[in-house]
Amino acid sequence: MADRYNPPEIEVKWQQKWAEDRLYEVTEDSKKPKYYALTMFPYTSGDLHIGHWYNYVPPDVRGRFKRMQGFNVLHPIGFDAFGLPAENAAIKRGIHPFTWTMQNIENMRCQLQSIGAIYDWNREINTCLPKYYKWTQWFFLKLYERDLAYRAKAPVNWCPSCQTVLANEQVVDGACERCGTPATHKDLEQWLFRITRYADELMQHEGIDWPERIKIMQRNWVGKSTGAYISFGLDHPGVEEKEIRIFTTRPDTTFGVTFMVLAPEHPLVAKLTTPDRRAEVEIYVERSRRQTEIERLSTEKEKDGVFTGAYVTNRLNGEKVPVWIADYVLASYGTGAVMAVPAHDERDFAFAKKYDLPIRLVIAPPGWQGEELKEAYIEEGVMVNSAQFNGTPSQHGIGAVSDFLAEKGWGGRAVTYRLRDWIISRQRYWGAPIPMIYCEKCGTVPVPEKDLPVMLPEDAEFKPTGESPLKYNEKFINTTCPKCGGPAKRETDTIDGFLDNSWYYFRYCSPQESKAPFDKQAVKYWMPIDLYTGGAEHAVGHLMYSRFISKVARDIGLVDFDEPFARLFNQGIIIREHQKMSKSKGNVINPDEYVAKLGADTMRVYLMFLGPWEQGGDWSDTGISGASRWLNRVWNLALEPYSRKAGGDKSVQEAARAELLRTIHQTIRKVTEDLERLRFNTMIAALMEFTNYLTGVSEARLVSASEWKGAVACLLLLMAPSVPHLTEELWARAGHKYSIHNQKWPEWDAALAKEEEITLVVQVNGKLRDRITVSASITETEAKKEAMSSEKVRVHLEGKTVVKEIYVPGKLVNIVVRE
Repeated sequence: MADRYNPPEIEVKWQQKWAEDRLYEVTEDSKKPKYYALTMFPYTSGDLHIGHWYNYVPPDVRGRFKRMQGFNVLHPIGFDAFGLPAENAAIKRGIHPFTWTMQNIENMRCQLQSIGAIYDWNREINTCLPKYYKWTQWFFLKLYERDLAYRAKAPVNWCPSCQTVLANEQVVDGACERCGTPATHKDLEQWLFRITRYADELMQHEGIDWPERIKIMQRNWVGKSTGAYISFGLDHPGVEEKEIRIFTTRPDTTFGVTFMVLAPEHPLVAKLTTPDRRAEVEIYVERSRRQTEIERLSTEKEKDGVFTGAYVTNRLNGEKVPVWIADYVLASYGTGAVMAVPAHDERDFAFAKKYDLPIRLVIAPPGWQGEELKEAYIEEGVMVNSAQFNGTPSQHGIGAVSDFLAEKGWGGRAVTYRLRDWIISRQRYWGAPIPMIYCEKCGTVPVPEKDLPVMLPEDAEFKPTGESPLKYNEKFINTTCPKCGGPAKRETDTIDGFLDNSWYYFRYCSPQESKAPFDKQAVKYWMPIDLYTGGAEHAVGHLMYSRFISKVARDIGLVDFDEPFARLFNQGIIIREHQKMSKSKGNVINPDEYVAKLGADTMRVYLMFLGPWEQGGDWSDTGISGASRWLNRVWNLALEPYSRKAGGDKSVQEAARAELLRTIHQTIRKVTEDLERLRFNTMIAALMEFTNYLTGVSEARLVSASEWKGAVACLLLLMAPSVPHLTEELWARAGHKYSIHNQKWPEWDAALAKEEEITLVVQVNGKLRDRITVSASITETEAKKEAMSSEKVRVHLEGKTVVKEIYVPGKLVNIVVRE
């Protein structure tokens, strides 16, 4: 009887051995093909939950598999360490964010090591360390040099009580999460990146293997629209501006404009509002500032607005058009003004009905006889009530009107994007300081590269209000102008954490590089990333920003490729009892408890066996017990002594040998193909099935001891990527060369993997109708299906009713029919 399987003991033993032997340390090797697999690194929240394991285990399995196939595999890990939660923790716990973050990293590093992954810990990166954020600041300067970073007023969430900017997630039900004061919107000076310059490129995904839904989400986020700019005449007492420009995708409907709508934040609102309308307008503007963009744009929200008392002129027909404000128009989208054509826009139609505004049809539906519209007509038609354009098909009218506007100097063809420039400023302490200086004499001056990093001061005083300590740290703020040497002030905003994690994948290639953000030759060897894995929720945040920064790096000559991630795969999520896990529900799973009891290998197996990786699965303690039982069976199977039964029939032994060989090669093929396709659940199922088969072989004892040993060795090799500790232990006990993870991946022989075939006779009412060649292992259901699919057989079934199908295993199918 073999000694008992003790996962915790075995796993600690081999993890220490691998670390001592530096088994997973990686260097560039031109003799091997490279494979760079990366999973989005964790935020330093303090603990890894089961969702992290679900993210990290399958890519490690794939990386180990590619390593055994002869690839030079880079599969690194690090920590996304800057951000608001650490600062909130500092305020609540009275602890410095650096201390809190580093304590969390220490804990999470131990948890990550317990997974048994092939991480090269020499390549660990931490975004909150100066040796990393020095280069985050360097990227900021490079964008500034190329006029891709600029300072301007931008709308933010604001808490009047705390006197601080709030991130979107800090606004709960329209109020500050800290003090409950209703949040408002205000414009603040912010640093932004001109991501919009790359809008067209960011809509293109040629040459990369990404999920279609992510590509669609990114294209929609960029939101390219083709149409025209149109200038409406403005002549208002005391107002210098002589026009209001709008963008529309339907210039063919311009003759149907009956009112204009401005965003409540539009700078012209205060100037245009007449005295008799001012009180009502100001109340409406203040109310709008308390609402989030999501609330304002909700399709469920009834559209409302207020008349300003002002008018503009529709230059195409000379009509005076009333100017309203409404919160469904946002200052940050387009020009912050829209022309309203209620006859041909559902939202405008509802608004016009509510406020009894004119509805003029200018695109006639087929068969229209002048009747009043009951709803907005938004399809194509023929232009009417449109002066010289009457009778023009609307699809042609778009270009015709655009060209006429251009000819008159009132507008013309244009393309706009929904995408807005990236606000990079954060009014927080825990982030990389923005490397800019303000001098009264020289203006805005970038920090010289030789002076990087601009260090965060350690003597930060965190106030209960949540305001950034940098605003009050005189030692940090007061500095010398790099140009004139005079007194100057530092920027007190810090850099959005999204920039930290928009270039981290470069840094893994050469994490110790001190003279540049990364070594160009190392990046040339490793990049682009062959497989990038993480949640789909990052589609329009991290993934978009990373593509942008990578393209900027290309344009400044740092890299020679367009896209950083050649293949993207989004995993699903783990739920429990059909509910998403959350601390508030008390259903979060702590993996440490299961590792201590059942081992990391069991956790790895169970998470992969739950279901298709892209779909996620429902956690079950019963299920993980099943994974544990399988590994115990493998343990016993590999260690129990084996010898062939004495005096057996040679032909029976030869048949058993042939069947074993065929099963081995079929399993190699199945497991290999599943790993290539990231089908981890069916890969585990195939290994379990192979274990069951070998159990039968062990009991029959028909094959030789060497054949048995080879079969068990193959099982261990195929299991090694998924179950690294158990297989290493059993490999060593079998006397094989250390380490199993340095062994060559088994290859299958197509001829040996081919199923044994038989000839199946097919009868109809007992008469021979066909002979078909099928696999010897065909099931009854499969045999009947094949028989019914035969063209020779179907001829004799036409117009008849099948009464029953008789199956004689391995020999025939007889289909009984009647007229």
